[in-house]
Amino acid sequence: MHTWSLVSICVLLGVAVRWGVSLNSYSGAGKPPMFGDYEAQRHWQEVTYNLPVQEWYFNTTDNDLNYWGLDYPPLTAYHSLVCAYIAKMINPEWVELHKSRAYESPAHKLFMRATVLVADLLIYIPAVVLYCLYLTDGSSRKKVSTLFCFLLYPGLILIDYGHFQYNAVSQGFALWGILALGLGWDALGSMAFSLALNYKQMELYHALPFFCYLLGKCVKTGLTGRGFFMLVRIAVTVLVSFALCWLPFLSDPSQALQVVKRVFPVARGLFEDKVANTWCSLNVLIKIRFILSRDSQLYLSLVCTLLAVLPSSIKLLTKPDFWQFKLALANSSLAFFLFSYQVHEKSILLAALPVCLLLNDLPLVVVWFLQASTFSMLPLFLKDGLLVPYVVTSAGFLFFSIYLLSALERCTEDELRLGAYHKLLFFLPKMDLACMMRWKFYVSIAAMAGLSVASVALVPPPHLPDLFPVLVSVTAFLHFLGTFLYLNIVQFSRPPTRKSQKKIN
Repeated sequence: MHTWSLVSICVLLGVAVRWGVSLNSYSGAGKPPMFGDYEAQRHWQEVTYNLPVQEWYFNTTDNDLNYWGLDYPPLTAYHSLVCAYIAKMINPEWVELHKSRAYESPAHKLFMRATVLVADLLIYIPAVVLYCLYLTDGSSRKKVSTLFCFLLYPGLILIDYGHFQYNAVSQGFALWGILALGLGWDALGSMAFSLALNYKQMELYHALPFFCYLLGKCVKTGLTGRGFFMLVRIAVTVLVSFALCWLPFLSDPSQALQVVKRVFPVARGLFEDKVANTWCSLNVLIKIRFILSRDSQLYLSLVCTLLAVLPSSIKLLTKPDFWQFKLALANSSLAFFLFSYQVHEKSILLAALPVCLLLNDLPLVVVWFLQASTFSMLPLFLKDGLLVPYVVTSAGFLFFSIYLLSALERCTEDELRLGAYHKLLFFLPKMDLACMMRWKFYVSIAAMAGLSVASVALVPPPHLPDLFPVLVSVTAFLHFLGTFLYLNIVQFSRPPTRKSQKKIN
């Protein structure tokens, strides 16, 4: 069958899975007073349509910031405005000021779900298709298999179509940036990533690798010659992109400052819910929340994040090739998730995107991580009534990824890049690390399945009401920390040679 026919089938199946998940409940359905993220997105449409731009980020009589106030950059607000215009044409009640608060109806649910799918089809899915076809190695079958597994990643589907958000928009822009850089279109890549940053500020997780890759490339080309003009062109592209996104707020400094305050709410503190990061996991044993002041927590988080992201960034700066860039993206986003300030459990999606880029290179490790990232959000899925979609999409992704990508067969030490581990563990007898990796994978999947069942079927002891969410977050944290250490070692190991890459493919 022709490659593009297979691509079309993969996209249709990916869309079918997404729409199937969207038929379920959503965040906060029928749960006053705040409802959930579905209502937040609807409310932003109401605010952006009815109020002048100058009031979008300010607390006024018509804009109560305590009720889902806008806290994302301007591009998110413009997206809400576009959706609001369409909603107004269909049914004015959906965006009527004040009166539309907590509006719920089958027709409105269909409209909101459709806006997520349209954004996916316009921005995210085309970028995934082009990346898998043009920037992955191997046969057409292998590229299509990678595409199918990429589109089936359950975490993003369950959050955007179940819980209800538009993460695929910012991730789509970021992926367009990665794609452009992979094809050598540096200015276009810079512009695409600027749009990602202006849609969601959490794209800062990916910002340092973009900066180091482009700067390293300019330095390598020569800052006294062509590299200097390349650097100027990229800088101008980024500045113009930001200026256009922030144009309505630049006339008044207080406007721009208020947007920044809303976008970076550092006053919330280091902890939020049971997140599978270092601080929430460590807090189980050492009560950091009570030992350190809020300012000390902020400084500790900042120092640890910088130390964690520095080795990967320096390596990329000194060797700016696309393989190093992909690994640096994964390592940077994992460093931010594990150590940075005010992390939400959904932020693991920012690490999942660059890890997906390695599906064809390190299939077992990537499938393992992506499964763990979905599992880490289990308490959120249970709260939203997404148990069945969680089980079905996770099982489907695991089966197809293992089968289509031959993940358990492509598991030699060479293919897993485990050679460096023997040097690090020189004091231990030589072990079959590939075999150990397979068995750890089996035990890990069994543990995640067991904890998923326990979270649903068992009642925690009265004195430990959060027992299962804590166990889920700590288990996922160990997976994330292990992946972070592994990918850093891989980045400092020898890159795959063309000969070994052909053998793998």
